[in-house]
Amino acid sequence: MEKALVTGATGLIGFNIVRQLLDAGVPVAALVRSPERARTMLPAACELIKGDVTDAASLAAAVRGCQIVYHAAGFPEQWMKDPGIFTEVNVGGTRNMLEASRQAGVRRFVYTSTIDVFRAGPGERYDETELDPKPKGTYYERSKQEADQLAVDFLQKGMDIVFLHPSGLYGPGPSTSPGLNLLIIDLKKGKIPMLLPGGFPVVFSEDVARGHLLAANKAKAGDRFILSENYFDLADVARIVCDQLGIKKVPRVMPLWMGKTISIAGEALSSITGRPPLIPRGQLHFMQWRAIPVSTHAQQALGWKPLEFKEGIRQTIAYLQSTGALPR
Repeated sequence: MEKALVTGATGLIGFNIVRQLLDAGVPVAALVRSPERARTMLPAACELIKGDVTDAASLAAAVRGCQIVYHAAGFPEQWMKDPGIFTEVNVGGTRNMLEASRQAGVRRFVYTSTIDVFRAGPGERYDETELDPKPKGTYYERSKQEADQLAVDFLQKGMDIVFLHPSGLYGPGPSTSPGLNLLIIDLKKGKIPMLLPGGFPVVFSEDVARGHLLAANKAKAGDRFILSENYFDLADVARIVCDQLGIKKVPRVMPLWMGKTISIAGEALSSITGRPPLIPRGQLHFMQWRAIPVSTHAQQALGWKPLEFKEGIRQTIAYLQSTGALPR
């Protein structure tokens, strides 16, 4: 059976890819910066290889003997004092993994891109047909656009690459991963006085991993698949979460002008202190996009079907409680 290498295995997507591959009987190795830390998160059957996507010299040993690579590593934060880390990890790391995989003769490269690379206006529904030719508005988005183009370049040179485009993640996975899981925890702890205006599309982490495995086995080279279940305003997300947690008072929505003011002032202060701002401008920017990704292609071509959001939240709450991340 073909051996798989997974990068980003301690994140929500990679973690679930590892588990599902092992459940399917596939031999799996994970590229990790700290084997000691990763061993506390990943199943014992997963081989751990010390390395870093930003260190090209560490990758040859990792890809050796692997027929398929799932490149789910990336830097998903919306603010850093040194924004160069977005380019270093998302662009340079992807370039290093593509080159190492090419040299090792990897049969298929499964690349975790993002919905942010597509073009659509506020309120518009969009599919995989049109990449945005213009640079997006945040360091994260622009780095993922550049990384996606790198993968296209390697595809055009003969590599077998498929592209997955997940939306906003939540669900089972490491507690250190940012995203909607943290919102659930903070709502339970009463740490959110007001909600940000806007919204975003969502998808269950286990479904995203399943989409990757389906694409690895069924897709043609160059295929792209959006993995998204539905779009919600943040206020609606909070109402669903609060209802399942038994919280009666849902936080009010902050006016957009207030969010922008806090964001600008917070990032100015963060440039001095080095501490993350309360509201990163990138986060607010993404929530104001309001475009709606459509996963029809993945559902029809791969037989992929996402879990409905309310049920996904129920399962996520149960998971977070089982790990101790969420008080019962």
